[in-house]
Amino acid sequence: MEPKAAMASSPPPHEGQLLQRSEANSQLSTIVFDLSQQVQAAMENMLKMINEIDENSTGIMEGIAKCKDNALERRKTLEEQKENFQKAAFTVLDILNNKDI
Repeated sequence: MEPKAAMASSPPPHEGQLLQRSEANSQLSTIVFDLSQQVQAAMENMLKMINEIDENSTGIMEGIAKCKDNALERRKTLEEQKENFQKAAFTVLDILNNKDI
């Protein structure tokens, strides 16, 4: 009776293979799930970084626009000063030329 009891308690080879496949599938499913969770977390982090980059680039673009406006304003002021200086220089030259006559 003992050999029959031993045979009854051990699964046939076919069932053992099914059990191994089931375990392998379960482990594979766990790995795929964990990997998908990691990918999702990485994508969320990338989205946060993209939003931060967008915010920073917006601030930088605003700063560049302000600098450009300031440079144009400064150029205009320098052009006006140049014209005034040239007028003054020509006036002085005219005065000096008229004194000589």
